Amino acid sequence: MADVGFYHLTRTGADEALPVLLGRTLDAGKRAVVRCATPEDAAALDDALWAVSEPVWLPHAATGGAYPERQPIWVTAEGDVPNGATFLFLAGITDMPKVEGFERVFDLFDGRDEEAVAAARLRWTALKEAGHTLTYWKQEPKGWVRAR
Repeated sequence: MADVGFYHLTRTGADEALPVLLGRTLDAGKRAVVRCATPEDAAALDDALWAVSEPVWLPHAATGGAYPERQPIWVTAEGDVPNGATFLFLAGITDMPKVEGFERVFDLFDGRDEEAVAAARLRWTALKEAGHTLTYWKQEPKGWVRAR
């Protein structure tokens, strides 16, 4: 079973919240796959991650990139995991993802979008019923607060 953290974004988009989480993932010696809702979202996130210098430069590639098996972070809009990642990041996903085979899942959703919140609630219920360990984090003016 995976540990699934729900990250309720209230002041930034996923492109601003992900760098810190991905930096911590690399610091822990883990590999990540970031699954976006659309190929356009994946391309935009790929571009945004190249511009990140704080907290750390984030080596990565996106679908179509070279040597996917070597990439510590893989950005995609598909279900592919060519880098053997054990951490799954969901950015703007509204459907129920496959979480089997992942150690940790980070579900980032836009708290300013009622449809995104409703979809996150459905994912929460389904994952809880499946027996996964769930946590809920809400973005505050400075950092995150854990609830539940």
